[in-house]
Amino acid sequence: MAFHHTTEELPVELKVTAYEVDTDGVATVRFNRPDRGNSWTTRMNAEYRHIMALLDADPAVRVVVLTGSGKQFCVGADFRALDHYADGDKDYVASVRADEFAQPGHGVRDEFDHELVWHWGLRKPVIAAINGACAGIAVAIAGFCDLRYAIEGAKLTTATARLGLPAEYGLAWILPRLMGVTHAADVLLTGRIFRAEEAKQMGFLNDVFSAEEFDARIHAIARTIATTVSPQAALTTKRQLYGELMELNVGECIEQSKVLINELMHGGDYREGVEALQQRRPPRFASLRGSQS
Repeated sequence: MAFHHTTEELPVELKVTAYEVDTDGVATVRFNRPDRGNSWTTRMNAEYRHIMALLDADPAVRVVVLTGSGKQFCVGADFRALDHYADGDKDYVASVRADEFAQPGHGVRDEFDHELVWHWGLRKPVIAAINGACAGIAVAIAGFCDLRYAIEGAKLTTATARLGLPAEYGLAWILPRLMGVTHAADVLLTGRIFRAEEAKQMGFLNDVFSAEEFDARIHAIARTIATTVSPQAALTTKRQLYGELMELNVGECIEQSKVLINELMHGGDYREGVEALQQRRPPRFASLRGSQS
């Protein structure tokens, strides 16, 4: 399979992440600290945000797959970093500000201009491919992706209750909306380890695949999105999906959907989609251009 990198230069050297883009428009981003369980650090956050900003602006990219190098997705925050705060005199909020980092997904809605929620402001669908252990902040990262799949037997945990910490990075907001309050209370208040199969039953995961088929199934899903879904329709649907989580009036959402239907019916993707259906061939949708939200 052929791969290419985007033509722009990343503003940071990649030491703990990696990425590639194939000829179908599927980008694969990897947390790349396999010797440390791909544990999360400030450096990883900076690199990840820069990569995602670059990919979201690249017309060649139509879908992003996020996974981990080796046999783990991300085991949460690096324990060496956690130990830094153990004596209690450090200001955590001040130390994790990301003002100098790339700002992917920003400028769509004020609610999205925050750590991890910025995934909802991206123009491309993001698939979390949980290839192994997923703990702490990694559960939140996956939660703010658009689709979530895991390898069978993968262990997940929110962990913080057992570290004397609160629910982190929006987990107390996103988990009830993905799996319901009952399941969210369970995994947040106990901090217990649960397997991918249970996570699927709870509603956190879209599906679970065996180790033998995991990579192929993930790529097939991503390729289907890249080759059969209108990028403009995917962008518009993402804006609806997460924007309407902020709304209380369902009627206004319906009326707005009519306006959007009218707008997209006058675009080239709609004409191409209808013609492809009539001619029984794959559609040839145009790539997104520019950085308009």
